[in-house]
Amino acid sequence: MRNIINISLPENLVKAVESGVKAGNFATRSEFFRQLVRLWLEGKLAADLEESRRELKSGKGGLLRSLKDLR
Repeated sequence: MRNIINISLPENLVKAVESGVKAGNFATRSEFFRQLVRLWLEGKLAADLEESRRELKSGKGGLLRSLKDLR
């Protein structure tokens, strides 16, 4: 199921979105924003992983040997 989200953008950002669509980088404006959200989520995941690595290096984290260790 899809939901509709309406956003307001300044003219320069509207032109950037339209330019990306017209150049063939995205099929639609919606696809532009879906890709933007995917990239944001990837960046968030990468930051979370880096934080976990820092915790492990500093001795604050622990390694899981199985899913039972999550309890």
